[in-house]
Amino acid sequence: MKKFFDDMKKDLKFKSAGPGKKLTEDASTKPQVVQSSGPAKPCYAAPTEGAQKAGAAALARIEGQPRPRVQTSQDVIRLQVKRELEAEAAAVAEKEKTAAVEGSNVKDLGFLSVTGVYFTCPLTGATLTKSERDVHIKAAIFMRFEEDAVEASIMMVHTFNKDREKVKAAVDIISKYIENICKNPTEEKYRKIKLSNKVFQEKVKTVEGSREFLEAMGFQSIMLDVEGQEESEEFLVLMEHDPESLEVMKESRDRLQRGEPVRAQLDRQPQAFRPSPNAMRFELPPEFYNLTAEELKREQQQKNEVVDKNTMLRTKAMREREEQRERRKYNYTLLRVRLPDGNILQGTFLAWDKVSVLFQFVRDSLVDGWQPFELVAPGGHKLQEDQEVALNQCSLVPAVLLTFSWDAAVQADIAAGGGKRSALLKPELLENIQTLS
Repeated sequence: MKKFFDDMKKDLKFKSAGPGKKLTEDASTKPQVVQSSGPAKPCYAAPTEGAQKAGAAALARIEGQPRPRVQTSQDVIRLQVKRELEAEAAAVAEKEKTAAVEGSNVKDLGFLSVTGVYFTCPLTGATLTKSERDVHIKAAIFMRFEEDAVEASIMMVHTFNKDREKVKAAVDIISKYIENICKNPTEEKYRKIKLSNKVFQEKVKTVEGSREFLEAMGFQSIMLDVEGQEESEEFLVLMEHDPESLEVMKESRDRLQRGEPVRAQLDRQPQAFRPSPNAMRFELPPEFYNLTAEELKREQQQKNEVVDKNTMLRTKAMREREEQRERRKYNYTLLRVRLPDGNILQGTFLAWDKVSVLFQFVRDSLVDGWQPFELVAPGGHKLQEDQEVALNQCSLVPAVLLTFSWDAAVQADIAAGGGKRSALLKPELLENIQTLS
């Protein structure tokens, strides 16, 4: 993480790193591009004055210092971001170190089935640990101010605030500000927001990123005299706009209303293994559990002591309640699928992912993923692809080996037509196939 922040003094070039590796910048290679099925993003011009002011305002809010009233250079903004995020990174690094020490008391990390849980930043494509993801996304959003201050401030509003009701209230009020301006473009009173106003103080100011959005729209901080008061007060004032600018404001308002939190996506870490008698042997890292390492160890000891005694005494309702409590202990699940050729496909999932997500993961890993197939859980339970139930509701936590089979009728038709089966898994998976220890 230290190198990541040092590199902020340059133009950021993020590069995806493998699980457990730090992010690095390679000056001899181009930054990795994340492909998208959507329309191409427009090329942005140099940061505008509004973008720089909005970036400076965001940093002032984070550091709790008086808001700057003069233009701030990009170098100063980056230096402030670096200082703030270095402190935050040091805190999460210390927390991660403590968790690693606790986890080492439960099991030898060298024998883990997977080294940890990793995520992909949707803004940069970087691979991150759980403790790195929030700091990284915050830094990426701040850097976005240099390209598009409106987009960055919208990300702040929807990502930095956890209370969705408060976010909605702030968005509604800001939308009303813009609607009034667009309906009455020559009315000066609609283009001034008194910051001491009770509604602004309680509903807008408390939502991080809201003021940055207004400033990105063109509002400027100005001290104005107030009738009946000796001292002037701070207002956000929007200078008179032409009709074309008002249309841009409406579009920005719509973007704000449609905004969604920026969330790191779980990296499923697809991995192929050769046929192995150890396919059902799992050793999971502490991140897979809601319990701490010590709680997990104590829970397992208690379970071993009473399992035989309780087997005969529990009713069906008691067993179901216990199963529900058991399912809530897991955040993630590690699933393996044994294929007809003996090879094994492995992936990491959220415990509450739907069964259909598992089917899509398998389908995306196959050469002939278009063909129908079946997945069978332990005990002979056949999963249904259209099941709208979570993996933990199917007892597919915290780690399970499933059996794959092709649809028999379709395979018979292929064989009758003289078709031959090629390798099951895609070449990129087979190139990195490993042996289970």
